[in-house]
Amino acid sequence: MRALHYIIDALTSLYILLLLLRLVFPYINANFQNQLAQGIMRLTSPLVIPLRRVLPAIGRTDTATLLVAFVIQYAAVLLIVSLYGFPIHMWAVALTALLKLVVLFIHLFAFACLIRIILGWLAPGQYNPATEIIDSLTEPLLAPFRRLIPSVGGLDVSPIFVIIGLFALGIFIGDFRPYQV
Repeated sequence: MRALHYIIDALTSLYILLLLLRLVFPYINANFQNQLAQGIMRLTSPLVIPLRRVLPAIGRTDTATLLVAFVIQYAAVLLIVSLYGFPIHMWAVALTALLKLVVLFIHLFAFACLIRIILGWLAPGQYNPATEIIDSLTEPLLAPFRRLIPSVGGLDVSPIFVIIGLFALGIFIGDFRPYQV
């Protein structure tokens, strides 16, 4: 049963991460000529585009993408809760799904910072489509910390503090989920 829980959670989380990336692209001024960005748009469009016809964007927020991410997360939580035989309360499923989405959104930025650190060690200064998106995602978070925290021996340690802060925030928010699934 735990293996099935893991598979459901992992597959839905991966797809929701793609949806969340699509959601933040307008805010980070993503380069839509980037091959990775185009791939993310292609993978998420079959569910988003039909809904966008009836649910317009609000400013730069793609409400169709947000709704698709929520519906997928809601369905995953509902499936996992029913898998374990817990009593189902729709408001609790909805709140759990919403909080899991927020935590996943926070983890998106934390893992992007971690990947940026690793890429900085392995391929400093090299270009690839993923690096461009990761830099666009993380730079708004890292810039304020760089001003506060000096580099140590030429090593930028600000991502470490950002990662710690983001994971702590994710744990704090995750503790409010009615269903701990």
